[in-house]
Amino acid sequence: MSIWVDADACPGVIKEILFRAAERTRTPLILVANQPVRVPRSRYVRRVQVAPGFDVADNEIVRCLEPGDLVITADIPLAAEVIAKGAHALNPRGERYTTSNIKARLNMRDFMDTLRASGMDTGGAPAMSQRDRQAFANELDRFLTANR
Repeated sequence: MSIWVDADACPGVIKEILFRAAERTRTPLILVANQPVRVPRSRYVRRVQVAPGFDVADNEIVRCLEPGDLVITADIPLAAEVIAKGAHALNPRGERYTTSNIKARLNMRDFMDTLRASGMDTGGAPAMSQRDRQAFANELDRFLTANR
């Protein structure tokens, strides 16, 4: 089992949690981005830089992941592809995407896109809080404990 990270938009504090977890559990951690990403020297952590472009990093993750892998992403369409491939998806705020909730998340995303396209200001995601970081760390630990 490997952990894949959609690293272009992943908050630094979440990456730090992932670096520590990879070392502690000896789990391969791969950060995929279309720009350089700083990673610690570790036998368990590596980075993959892909060409610039829309969804290039997402496509690389989907191409390379194996069933049972974990993908860290806030990108709901990517999470849907990951789940369809038999892998797991977790967002940086600690929410697991599953076969039972991904369709509702996609529908809400599409609805919000429609509102924004019509000119409505829907606001953005709130800033990452300490509670979000803790929720992510707890869910990551639960996943790693159950899947090792």
